[in-house]
Amino acid sequence: MLKELLKDHHIILASGSPRRQQFFRDLNIDFEIRLKPVDEIYPDRLYKYEISDYLAQLKSLPFKEELKDKDILVTSDTIVWHEEKALGKPSGRAEAIAMLTSLSGKTHEVITSICFTTKKLQKTVNTITKVHFRELLPEEIAYYVDTYAPFDKAGAYGIQEWIGQVGIDKIEGSYFNVVGLPVNEVYKNLKILAVRE
Repeated sequence: MLKELLKDHHIILASGSPRRQQFFRDLNIDFEIRLKPVDEIYPDRLYKYEISDYLAQLKSLPFKEELKDKDILVTSDTIVWHEEKALGKPSGRAEAIAMLTSLSGKTHEVITSICFTTKKLQKTVNTITKVHFRELLPEEIAYYVDTYAPFDKAGAYGIQEWIGQVGIDKIEGSYFNVVGLPVNEVYKNLKILAVRE
């Protein structure tokens, strides 16, 4: 259904994430993957979803001049918000272990912002999911980090991997948001843009 609505549009996904790319394939729409490097630096004053909104919009900037009529660019960013600070992707093993240790036995929020950009407009939406980890043993954390190398994931974990299966007690909100993309928001907003643009 969405594919038919978008038949006259060109969807550009600016993400190197294999999970986000798979979500777009699962939506059964035609899209192009186009990547441009961006320094993901944000002002210190930003709080919670303001950070992911800012970064999702920042990722669209290198594409602005080249967008054509009927192009819809999709950029996104995910952060883990825990104890009043944002956790991004860990720089290595030690930081990944430190992040997971801090999440152990506590509830944090996973926030994903999605920015839709055309020649005429830009719209940013975000989704927040609460995730609760049980108390994790140090050896469980070390096993996960050494086995799965979650260095490309905000907060140093993938909910769909072993640590999520054995360590997460409950979530409140979208599961797919925690995996990396609230697909329902992508679907809903692409439908709106297909009619509007």
